[in-house]
Amino acid sequence: MEKLSLPKNKIKVLLLENIHKNAIELFKRNGYGSVELVGEALDAEALKKKIKNVHILGIRSRTKLTKDVLQAAEKLMTVGCFCIGTNQVDLLTAKRMGIPVFNAPYSNTRSVAELVIAEIIMLFRGVPQRSWGAHEGEWDKSVKGAREIRGKVLGIVGYGHIGTQLSVIAEAMGMQVRFYDVIEKLAIGNAQACRSLDELLAIADVVTMHVPETPETKNMMNAAKLKKMKKGSYLINAARGTVVDIPCLAEMLKSGHIAGAALDVFPKEPSGPEEKFKSPLQGMRNVILTPHIGGSTEEAQVNIGAEVAEKLVKYSDNGSTLGAVNFVEASLPIQANVTRFMHIHRDEPGVMAKILQVFSRRNINIAGQYLRTDGEIGYVVTDVSGKIEMGADIRKELSEIPGTVRARFLL
Repeated sequence: MEKLSLPKNKIKVLLLENIHKNAIELFKRNGYGSVELVGEALDAEALKKKIKNVHILGIRSRTKLTKDVLQAAEKLMTVGCFCIGTNQVDLLTAKRMGIPVFNAPYSNTRSVAELVIAEIIMLFRGVPQRSWGAHEGEWDKSVKGAREIRGKVLGIVGYGHIGTQLSVIAEAMGMQVRFYDVIEKLAIGNAQACRSLDELLAIADVVTMHVPETPETKNMMNAAKLKKMKKGSYLINAARGTVVDIPCLAEMLKSGHIAGAALDVFPKEPSGPEEKFKSPLQGMRNVILTPHIGGSTEEAQVNIGAEVAEKLVKYSDNGSTLGAVNFVEASLPIQANVTRFMHIHRDEPGVMAKILQVFSRRNINIAGQYLRTDGEIGYVVTDVSGKIEMGADIRKELSEIPGTVRARFLL
């Protein structure tokens, strides 16, 4: 008797970019024997060949899953981004292909928050300039430009997972925290919300960006906004490279309006160590430049490996899409003595009726059914009583329903 649409030992898992080994261990512990780890990102052509027969794909930020690449993946059923961001994936194409994409929005928040705190302290103490000078033989021991962060105003733009954790740490160190978010958020501790970005920029001694990459946030910190920052303040960007207009920031730094900056993300980042990094900010002594290392700590990678791999296993094993960034979310119970059928389809009238007819014609009792739609894609999970011998036949008939994107079944 066939126990799955595809038995676990035939499900091919590919993990790129040196994803932490605990992800491999989690897959194998759950019965997935065909797991391959590649230590680097692949270019588009190599990637298309590599993922042609892959069912589960894990990537980090350097792998680009474009529409063209995704359409070459004939068997791909889910993608895991072992990082916070998902802008490296064409999420709409993935959704239309019935491919849920998962990420790790929580696992490296502490790592990013700690880096930002370190950068705040270094900027206020003038460490970048003094370090540079010491390397060149200078010995600047003066107190000029060296200040404590206690009592200073930290302005957080984007009060999400990282922003709120940063808020707690900064307040514990004596800073006054102000934040701005387009969505109304409950303040933590003594933090206070600002009614507008302009209000925050005018009062903050240091501004740190923690917003996603969207059309609305592109060049969010442009010339006009940078001019509205408090004279002599600092800017930190550990969000997305497109959030800050780099040439404008360079001009503001040269003019002295902004006293210093720290950036961990850039509009164009090298695809690998062999490609040279270039930025208008290079050579400025009051600027800290780091190569997108905000979440790159051993602890974060361990947490990310476990978090994303677990989501991928849950989806493959029981159809749960909780945590998917491009797909309707369904948290599904684990039920005994049932056969589970999963059906992804275009959200069109009549599909549900046809699905029910497949089971009613066979006089099969439905033990539970879960449906979620988003106006474009529908996802229905049907649990039927008992172990169904003709599961493959039913799956085939479900797959032939007009509007079907993909169908699977599990025992």
